[in-house]
Amino acid sequence: MADTNAGLKPHLIKLTDDEFNTLTSFVKGRYGIDLTQKRTLIEGRLTHDLRSRGINSFQEYLKVLNNDTSGTEITNLLNRLTTNLSYFMRENEHFDFMTKTILPEWERTKKVKDLRIWSAGCSAGQEAYTTQMVIHDYFGPKKSAWDTTILATDISMKALNKAREGIYALDDIKDIPTVWKSKYFVQAPNGLQVCDKIRKEVVFRTFNLMDSFSFKKPFDLIFCRNVMIYFDVATKKELVKKFYDWLAPGGYFFISHSESLNGLGSQFKYVHPAIYQKQV
Repeated sequence: MADTNAGLKPHLIKLTDDEFNTLTSFVKGRYGIDLTQKRTLIEGRLTHDLRSRGINSFQEYLKVLNNDTSGTEITNLLNRLTTNLSYFMRENEHFDFMTKTILPEWERTKKVKDLRIWSAGCSAGQEAYTTQMVIHDYFGPKKSAWDTTILATDISMKALNKAREGIYALDDIKDIPTVWKSKYFVQAPNGLQVCDKIRKEVVFRTFNLMDSFSFKKPFDLIFCRNVMIYFDVATKKELVKKFYDWLAPGGYFFISHSESLNGLGSQFKYVHPAIYQKQV
């Protein structure tokens, strides 16, 4: 007789109310990510991984999570529960605004040719690399006079490893200008790789946005797009204030078009859809 169970997915490991509350409180307390509406997603995305490791309940898993001192378990958990979706030229209006407004303004007013840009929640690096390509295109031969190193941070080591490698499938770069493909990419196995001169000007770091911010200097531009969707209102308010404090006067703050600063008590001046500025 044929095995009627062949090919069937394993039954989900269900969360008890206590386990669910403990797990979501743990993730929110440490990373600000609100998973209180994601019970089914948690069960669905973790069941196969837990069963493959001989873990048959979330009670067992919580013990493993709490006893891990290497950070590996929480990293794996975040990789599975958050979506590191990004692509080149995403929300291209931001890059148009950079080219037409911000970069000419900086070129006119910056006495020290040093631009400080932070891509917060950089995922697999497309946002930071796109920004660097826009800068190189704008300045052209004058680029060598400017320091435009971009800080790109994320909590996902998996995303950061891909970002540092800088190799993308052809489908992933379908939206970039054709000339960029020959100007800023080189052939690589299974796709194209961002060229050295662009990659060396993006510094990728692990960073938890819930930690206190401590940098050498304030930033001229901060991207935080499609990140705050994971946070509740109180966490967003706190985070937006930290971003505001670490922007230089006149600096710009980009969020995604699906997000808003309304109701967050922000001191930012609205400039354009999803673009805000810290007033001088």
